[in-house]
Amino acid sequence: MKLLVFTDTHNSRKALKNVAALCRKQEPDAIVCCGDISIFEMNLGKTIRFLAGLKKPLIIVNGNHEGERSMAKLCRRVPNAHFVHDSNEIIGDVLFLGYGGDGFSVIDPAFVKVSKSLERIIKANRGKKVVLVTHAPPYGTRLDKVFGSHSGNKSIRKFVERWQPAYHFCGHIHENSGKQDRIGKTIVVNAGPFGKMVKV
Repeated sequence: MKLLVFTDTHNSRKALKNVAALCRKQEPDAIVCCGDISIFEMNLGKTIRFLAGLKKPLIIVNGNHEGERSMAKLCRRVPNAHFVHDSNEIIGDVLFLGYGGDGFSVIDPAFVKVSKSLERIIKANRGKKVVLVTHAPPYGTRLDKVFGSHSGNKSIRKFVERWQPAYHFCGHIHENSGKQDRIGKTIVVNAGPFGKMVKV
């Protein structure tokens, strides 16, 4: 499966146009967004409609600039937008798991609670390729290192270490846009605002 992945566009018309151009050129099977497509929800509905207009399944979580309820409500208005925060979506042989928001916590009790249901979903879909989509990066990789220190999420890291999804897409830390790393067998990617093609 070919995925067009991006994050943290923050209302940038240039970035969104680049994502659209890449979509037209590469014809992905789905688009994956790791949140922060707005600046405190400004133009959020317009941006979701723009992305839905690319006519591909849109897997999306909220960032720290979008509220969970606002994002869920707006995504319900377009049939091809799948808001996967605290939830999942299956496309073909790929199981997408999502957790959005935050980005600042090193330990996230809310994610620890949600991870129990995500674990059950994984167990119920043996044989599917698992892709984790979060806004926050996991702790201790190239994707969360800023000014010589790691600032990612240890709760998410622990989940990735245990379940080893094929890919973990995340964002939040703009300085690490375009970088990737590994946690065991899992490839961790911050695709950045201009988009990146990934084959799963």
